[in-house]
Amino acid sequence: MTKWIGLLLAVLALAGCGGDDGESAGTGETTASDTLTVYSGREEEIVAPLFERFEEETGIDVEVRYADSAELAATIAEEGDNSPADVFFAQDPGSLGSVDDQLAELPQSVLDRVDEEFRDRDGRWVGTSGRARVIVFNTDELSAAEVPDSVFDLTDPKWKSRIGVAPTNASFQAFVTAMRLDVGDDRTKEWLEALKENDPKFYEKNTPIVEAVAAGEIEVGLVNHYYLYLVKEEQPDAPIENKYLPGDDPGALVSVAGAGILDGAEHADAAERFVEFLLADEQQRFYTEEAEEAEIPLVAGIEPKEGVPTLDELAGRGPDVDLSSFGGELEKTLELLNETGYTS
Repeated sequence: MTKWIGLLLAVLALAGCGGDDGESAGTGETTASDTLTVYSGREEEIVAPLFERFEEETGIDVEVRYADSAELAATIAEEGDNSPADVFFAQDPGSLGSVDDQLAELPQSVLDRVDEEFRDRDGRWVGTSGRARVIVFNTDELSAAEVPDSVFDLTDPKWKSRIGVAPTNASFQAFVTAMRLDVGDDRTKEWLEALKENDPKFYEKNTPIVEAVAAGEIEVGLVNHYYLYLVKEEQPDAPIENKYLPGDDPGALVSVAGAGILDGAEHADAAERFVEFLLADEQQRFYTEEAEEAEIPLVAGIEPKEGVPTLDELAGRGPDVDLSSFGGELEKTLELLNETGYTS
């Protein structure tokens, strides 16, 4: 528990599917009066329709607590066995992995919906949608060829005051974790310090970065691919484009959002239904047909939105890292970001 208290302090310092009714823990049945409590690190504007659909299909009320994924992970760690959460729906594998000792093992039938690369090796969480790291850029100012092929090139002085990052956001922290695991702490620290010398603009989340690129306030931003589509929904003519980095560059990380069920959850069976729901074909198609953000489906046979790479097309890109290992590294990443002045 000591390390989780440390994680909490670090974070504070930084700022299911249809089918037969299941059984709820302790009662032997799930009823419409059950209330499922979800801690969601996914933004409300993105995932609220999924919660509404689940309520409509199952009759189970869902209470959602929205916050940053790392903050919620620290809260779960602090609450321990007294956490009211049934499900942790997180933006990144690091947040899930940091509390994996408080998560229950998922049924194999749920895990098998997703390739092993995108789920916990011990079966305590499963990816629900994929996301690729990209450099979003302003097409009025730059061509794709002028955008670097590596995040390491962004330390060139010519990019001074032209870059946007979101240091307190879980997706940026996952990217830094991947870099640490790939090239080591020393080189990652050197890169963070060199990038800081280029006076990057800090944002709270990814969407404001993309909006700033569209407005010409900055020219490039380090984000997940799907935020471009969120902004394009509101600004169809925005001069923005994603550059997917080639090779094994840390800036080409392919990560996931995911979900896990709290061990001893009061509504364990309703929680299982919710995770199953997220991985059902209909909900996987939500990301391609209904959602504005165009995340990548993880279930075989569901194609992404036009213009978004498939998992097969992204195969081999990014650093060779195990997403399951991110949880144990999150605290070190937070410490490094604090040490290099990205957070305070």
